[in-house]
Amino acid sequence: FYFHTHMETTPTIDWSKATDGTAVVADDPYLANYAPQLRARHEYYRRMKSAIDANEGGLEKFSRGYEVMGFNKVPGGIMYREWAPNAKMLNLTGDFNGWDKYSHSCVKNQYGVWELFLPNRPDGTPAISHQSNLKIFIETPSGEQSFRIPAWISRVEQERGNPIFHGVYWDPPQQYQWKNKQPKRPESLKIWECHVGMSSADSKISTYKEFTRDVIPQAVELGYTAIQLMAIMEHAYYASFGYQVTSFFAISSRFGTPEDLMELIDTAHGQGLVVLLDVVHSHASKNVADGLNMFDGTDHCYFHSGPLGSHPVWDSRLFNYSSYEVLRFLLSNLRWFIEKYQFDGFRFDGVQSMLYKHRGQGHIEKFDDYFG
Repeated sequence: FYFHTHMETTPTIDWSKATDGTAVVADDPYLANYAPQLRARHEYYRRMKSAIDANEGGLEKFSRGYEVMGFNKVPGGIMYREWAPNAKMLNLTGDFNGWDKYSHSCVKNQYGVWELFLPNRPDGTPAISHQSNLKIFIETPSGEQSFRIPAWISRVEQERGNPIFHGVYWDPPQQYQWKNKQPKRPESLKIWECHVGMSSADSKISTYKEFTRDVIPQAVELGYTAIQLMAIMEHAYYASFGYQVTSFFAISSRFGTPEDLMELIDTAHGQGLVVLLDVVHSHASKNVADGLNMFDGTDHCYFHSGPLGSHPVWDSRLFNYSSYEVLRFLLSNLRWFIEKYQFDGFRFDGVQSMLYKHRGQGHIEKFDDYFG
């Protein structure tokens, strides 16, 4: 008798040709055991991308949310929109209506977006003047009424002696005129990380104009090809170095005006420098009065609810990236700084906290710690 024995073999997989999120295994075979998790993440991305394509006309349009949300000039007036799905009431108030909390009520649509059209004055001028102070007045699900700053506002400021920011309608009669084209991508990057406010040799908060005058020439002289600007998005707590953002579409008013920042970037481009923005989309300030926290009266408007929505070390709130409107907000925020200020690229802070449920905390030494 002859006995023929053989050993079963697993068919070899060419991971490099995978289209289900597992192609990365070709670069690191140890990831093969986590193929189900990789496929699940890719499938979630595919479903979300398909929904955006079907409902919004693609990412290109989706990432221009600022053209619909917040304050936008339209024929005959100003259209204001705000996403606050759980609010029971949302009114607009400010200098334009004598701070009457009830005269300008917004109407909520089926998607949780509140809308208000403000017609021009009889003389044709906008109902809200440039540099007018404003806020929204909301009623939360619990019945509490309080002020908030519009989430998509492009300017916020502090009054002397008052630590709480207020929104500012920014629409200067003369728009900034760009003089220089954005430089070509350099063959190699030599990046100078900069903080505008701390760029002076004097014990003061420096300005965009001073940075333009003093630092950009130094960067060129020292052979840098790029500058990376920290602390640009508005942050109530100055000592956070800009890493506790309160207003994402507003630049830090401590350093000057939007036009001052445009001039800084324009000047840098004229000197051949690429300008990168230090982006903080990994978390946000837990401030309520002048931040996104508890924006509609719940802890889960822009963030995860409960412990998942709070960073244990940074003492800040964590975005819910699975939320359709949060994705619109964050992607549009990036697009805003590209289109409005002509930034050339981004450096993302706290990426581990964006990718992993352990938020980059604790002892991480094996793949189970990432995918477990």
